[in-house]
Amino acid sequence: MARVREEREASRPEGAQHLDDEERGREPERRHEPVARASGGSGPVRVGHHADRSRFLLQFGIHHDRSLALHGQRFHYTEWGDPTAPAVVLLHGITGHARTWDDEARALAARYRVLALDQRGHGDSDPAPDGDYTVTTMAADLAAFADALRLRHFSVVGLSMGGRVAIAFAGSQPERVERLIVVDIGPDIAPGGRLRVGAMMAQTPERFDDLETAIAWARTANPRYTDTMLRHRVVHGTRPVDGGLVWKYDRAIRDAVRSGRWRDPADLWPLWSAIACPTLVVRGAESDVLAPETVKRMLATNPHARLVEVDGAGHTVPGDQPAAFRRILVEFLAA
Repeated sequence: MARVREEREASRPEGAQHLDDEERGREPERRHEPVARASGGSGPVRVGHHADRSRFLLQFGIHHDRSLALHGQRFHYTEWGDPTAPAVVLLHGITGHARTWDDEARALAARYRVLALDQRGHGDSDPAPDGDYTVTTMAADLAAFADALRLRHFSVVGLSMGGRVAIAFAGSQPERVERLIVVDIGPDIAPGGRLRVGAMMAQTPERFDDLETAIAWARTANPRYTDTMLRHRVVHGTRPVDGGLVWKYDRAIRDAVRSGRWRDPADLWPLWSAIACPTLVVRGAESDVLAPETVKRMLATNPHARLVEVDGAGHTVPGDQPAAFRRILVEFLAA
């Protein structure tokens, strides 16, 4: 069992168009994915491009796939739970996708409306037409997404790149965020972690012959992930092309990271200081991305923040120590 160390207590002192099927003259698609048999019955399971997809879909709770248009781009997201409950938005990391949050969404769905967004250029959302993947632009996407769903106040959970987007949004619109969880990221990124991510992207194959080959590669990049987690991530993170599989993220992102051109000019420190809600920084004890000195400055410059450090975890805390992370998530949002 992972050991969780709490380092500091907190001081608590425009137009969007839904693209659901009803607007195309068909019955709305509801993609139900039952754990076993959900109480009250369960809907059909949609089988995707992988032969064994349905077997793995059955391991995750009921959710709905939805799409909407924001400033001319299509954005995909998954929705879980009661639409009248308090909302929690989940933001994945670079090269990730909304379905990486399935376990966390299932853990939260009994009490919250959970919305996991495929950010621009990731998953089933459109790529940025101008190649703009800056944090401020992606925070504007989040604002437009919240406006489209009429979310006045909600909580945000962001991992890595998603955490930087969450910081930018919560700092620019502090009145809208109820609670914030930033997972292993800060206004500064440690050079060693940046180099490692770039090297990993440089070694990532662009195409795989089949699903098992893709999973085998993913296992080398994520040694702590269980086989079930790896398979789920790859099944939902790839698409078929010419008899093989490619990743579901914009090639421009990969090329920028590989070449070292992935630099965001945004200074997030002023936005971090402007965050006014209870905020939790979750750091993997073995992280090479969120440096201890960055955490120290984060806690010193925002009185609403506290730190929890998770032993046995590196940068991808939810995958490295899933049970510990879910416990942290549930307890903080409910506090």
